[in-house]
Amino acid sequence: MPGFGIRVYALGAIALGLVGLAWDDFALVWQPVQQGIPARALLAWLFAAALTAGGIATVWRSTAEWGSAALAILFSVAVLLHVPRVIHHPQVLSAWSGLAEQLALAAAGLIAYASQGEAAAPGHAYPRSALVVFGLCVLVFGAAHFAYLEETADMVPRWLPAAPTFWSAATGAAHLAAGAAVVTGVQARLAAILLTLMCALFGVLVHAPLLLADPHSHLNWVMNGMNLSLTGAAWVVADSLAPAPAAHASGRP
Repeated sequence: MPGFGIRVYALGAIALGLVGLAWDDFALVWQPVQQGIPARALLAWLFAAALTAGGIATVWRSTAEWGSAALAILFSVAVLLHVPRVIHHPQVLSAWSGLAEQLALAAAGLIAYASQGEAAAPGHAYPRSALVVFGLCVLVFGAAHFAYLEETADMVPRWLPAAPTFWSAATGAAHLAAGAAVVTGVQARLAAILLTLMCALFGVLVHAPLLLADPHSHLNWVMNGMNLSLTGAAWVVADSLAPAPAAHASGRP
């Protein structure tokens, strides 16, 4: 079976796909497709179905290589949907952050693909390139926490000790540290593991309670699907940075 991180990443894609199928719509601001374009509902259904199928394929050993490649392509399409906003509003960090979220998922799909089957053979340069892209995206996430400190603080549970803005800044700093580590390769695996844990905690402390409070909200379902996908993406990165098993020179166990 594929690594557990890849399966969590695939589960996030399946969740986003099923939400799209349930609402007959794209994932709101995460897949920004304007209202009124021809056959928009059909396109949303097809994209959601493709995400679901790609996620399911990624879970199974026999199809995991091509399933993860499909997810990399699908999330790359979502990246392109954000390009017009970045071009028209290059000074708005939220535009870059939205693009970075999809780009991080696309990079994780490429890393997952590169870790399996024939693509796992040595000599391929794209996994390192994908790691750098992922790290740069995480740096953007950290910058967004500081640029939108109050907005981020509004999502922090009030029962946590310390002021909500403290947690906004602390998690922003953690993103910046993790992104820098992945880009430079200094303590990159530890950083990816801690990033995975932080994203998982976001799901438990922030996104799941919102969904339980309002299970009919399209936004809440999409946010949970995105957070699960990003948790899996960080896990994929951590798995890809694990040291290779040492070969036994003697051939004996």
